[in-house]
Amino acid sequence: MLGENRLLEKLLRIGRKIIPKPVFNFFQPFYHFLLGFCAAILYGFPGKKLIVIGVTGTKGKSTVVYLTHELLQKAGLSVASISSVEFRIKDKSWNNPLKMTMPGRFKIQKFFKQALDSGCKYMILEVTSEGIKQFRHKFINFNAVAYTNLAKEHLESHHGFENYKKAKGKLFKELKKSNKKDKFLIVNKDDKYSEYYSNLAGKVKKYEYTFENLELKLLGDFNKYNALAGINICIGLGLDKNKLYKDIKNIKGLPGRMELIIKKPFKVFIDYAHTPDSLEAVYKTLGKGLICVLGSAGGGRDKWKRPEMGKIADKYCDKIILTNEDPYNEDPKEIIKDVAKGIKKDYKIILDRREAIKKALSYKEKTIITGKGSEILMCVKDKKIPWSDKKIVLEEYEKSFGSKS
Repeated sequence: MLGENRLLEKLLRIGRKIIPKPVFNFFQPFYHFLLGFCAAILYGFPGKKLIVIGVTGTKGKSTVVYLTHELLQKAGLSVASISSVEFRIKDKSWNNPLKMTMPGRFKIQKFFKQALDSGCKYMILEVTSEGIKQFRHKFINFNAVAYTNLAKEHLESHHGFENYKKAKGKLFKELKKSNKKDKFLIVNKDDKYSEYYSNLAGKVKKYEYTFENLELKLLGDFNKYNALAGINICIGLGLDKNKLYKDIKNIKGLPGRMELIIKKPFKVFIDYAHTPDSLEAVYKTLGKGLICVLGSAGGGRDKWKRPEMGKIADKYCDKIILTNEDPYNEDPKEIIKDVAKGIKKDYKIILDRREAIKKALSYKEKTIITGKGSEILMCVKDKKIPWSDKKIVLEEYEKSFGSKS
């Protein structure tokens, strides 16, 4: 069966290559829908047999997925999850190497089947606007959708913010159509688009959360919002609220999200922040005296945000080092020029990311390296190069200062 699945997927992709581009663009929605339908048939529609929670929004999705998985597992439930960071089935996890937050249709359906065969009852899934656009969320019967927030992102791909907002809205319409019993919605009441998405979901049970002081091991007010989203998902699934508040205290953070790599004699953090809002939230949380290493993803992605990120670094960072991130087919020097447009104070450009990290460590001050987080690949032209900010930090620290403290 696995060989047949791969053959069908291959044939569909070959068909895409031989069809003239204008013709393919016209039929593209049908092509993506067909891929999803074929994948669901081949794996037996596993998305209809699991209790599925979709998590969407601009920021915080991966952390919400992670925290919800941890809370359900602490409650003794069998759960699987997919995020931009990792795949998890029960207590087994492995890195997501795809450079895609939401995998393709065959990979999603295959993973759902694996989870089902492993005895899982619950599935938590990051759902992105790009994934929705390509029907990766289809043939999955959602029990719940959790909404975190909305900010500017993927504007080129969606041809503007309104289209981006509407693309995410299709997931809420999917929840409205779902025939699952006791379906529900989780929304961040403090986000200005929460009512818009709530209305799209129709008459479903709704759990709203607003900012609240929580005792967490995770840093930052934004993680309190993420924790509250996870708690409310679990409340919607029938778990005890008091136990959830107790359990959340002891959960460590997701790798690569405000992760403290070096504690002494100075602190070094890595984080995935790759949008202006998330970058500012990270810098605000860490406070003054920051050495900041940052860049911006390429490939024509959200060029508008580059000078904005420069402005934020200029505002919060004592020393700024601009470096390569994921240039794809774009010239890294041009990307860095765009980021630098927002910076007024002195800054350094060190294209080699390892050298940039090494330079940051040489200052022996509180350091934050953003943009990659726990990612294990860097995309340069048509290549995916093995990469780990954490590994590089530890290696360069040991060379200069001895073993990690």
